[in-house]
Amino acid sequence: MGDVLALVEARLRTALGEPDARAAVTFLGTDRIEVLRFTDETDEKNGAVVRYATLGMSAAPMADPTSALADPVAGPRAELVLSVRAGRADTDKVLRPLAVLAASPQVEGVVVAPGASLDVGEPLWPGAPFTSVLVTASGGLVEDLELDDPMDPVRFLPLLPMTQNEAAWKRVHGAAALEEKWLNSGTDLRDPLRRSVSLDQ
Repeated sequence: MGDVLALVEARLRTALGEPDARAAVTFLGTDRIEVLRFTDETDEKNGAVVRYATLGMSAAPMADPTSALADPVAGPRAELVLSVRAGRADTDKVLRPLAVLAASPQVEGVVVAPGASLDVGEPLWPGAPFTSVLVTASGGLVEDLELDDPMDPVRFLPLLPMTQNEAAWKRVHGAAALEEKWLNSGTDLRDPLRRSVSLDQ
């Protein structure tokens, strides 16, 4: 499926520009996952934004863990994209946690989809108030990549870091309710050091 990953990387470059760094992580029993870093300098008001995108998760379709036999061709495919403001924290340390999340379909047999919570069990980067992320819908920053039938398109799923309180609140009230809280509070979801949104009812 190297051809799929070549198409995925080309789509990332088209949407985000040339990567300024990349790292590869290999876990026992899994294919290699790369994480590419892109820097966007276009927001003069708020400063540069760094985007981290996985490359390798979409090499194979994600299999339904309840299915007796995984389809090697058909099934949902995805890569993960995280955007944070540059220079406020050592966010490059997120490379390994992102690779862990991208490997989770292979390791744990999970299907990563919008609305899901993913937890790495440790801060996403040094000093981060987040150990988990909310997976949101694709189609905004990087357009879905159509593949030849019978393969499903590759979806580029944005990740939004969650504090522990937000993750717990989301488990009770749902992803849409948490996103509404963030929106109504004007939360800067790209701030790598932001505090939890007020969750009072």
